[in-house]
Amino acid sequence: MAEQHTPRSLIVTFYGAYGRAFDGPVPVSALIRLLGAAGVDAPAVRSSVSRLKRRGFILPARGADGAAAYDLSEEARQLLADGDRRIYADAGRDGGGEWLLAVFSVPEEERHKRHLLRSRLARLGFGAAAPGVWIAPAALYDETRHTLERLQLTPYVDLFRGAHLGFAATAEAVNRWWDLAALAKQHEEFLGRHEPVLRGWQSGPGPTPEQAYHDYLLALDSWRRLPYADPGLPRELLPSDWPGERAAAVFAALHALLWERGAAFARPGPDAP
Repeated sequence: MAEQHTPRSLIVTFYGAYGRAFDGPVPVSALIRLLGAAGVDAPAVRSSVSRLKRRGFILPARGADGAAAYDLSEEARQLLADGDRRIYADAGRDGGGEWLLAVFSVPEEERHKRHLLRSRLARLGFGAAAPGVWIAPAALYDETRHTLERLQLTPYVDLFRGAHLGFAATAEAVNRWWDLAALAKQHEEFLGRHEPVLRGWQSGPGPTPEQAYHDYLLALDSWRRLPYADPGLPRELLPSDWPGERAAAVFAALHALLWERGAAFARPGPDAP
């Protein structure tokens, strides 16, 4: 089955990869051109932009020439900055033995916040250790704090940093806290889609700026979810045939090969293609 890249996801990925390099807001015309190069038609761009505006991710603005444009909200800039640290780095696989525990209690009359807490902790990469107790590598503290503060959920949560002391072996416990088989499958699917792209560019002529932009945007749109599903679990706690490091290496190679060349296509200004 072909991978589905939704227009809204691709717009977020574009802002993370290239949109922040614009000198000011991104003109609507540029969004249509650059998302069109990734296979998204103009009506889908406009519809997705409207949804992202309602969510507060982007804000309406005017370009230097007065044309309609969109800028990132401060919340979106913080989200993308947090994402940079997760997406472009090998998040803490050297171990160290420290974990971050989020312990929460939400009154029944506010149970909708309990669901929000669970879903956001899961999206950050936490595993469920027990009811109301979620666990992640300690390196995720800053991003977790930013997320809980932004969503005004801090009154319901206590955060702790510490070591796992038993009684099950930590590797066995990790296999309960996370679905490692499902995570491995996600890494393998990424490799199946994007490793052939890397091998093709490595063995043949280099990509044009538009080709580099297209292939990088799709690879990043696939990859950026994986460091959240797999939050950098220590090497020694994972199966010996774990595909995560190979997937990370393929993305790093694609980034090195394609990102800067793709920027020549995405670059704003009169010299843009």
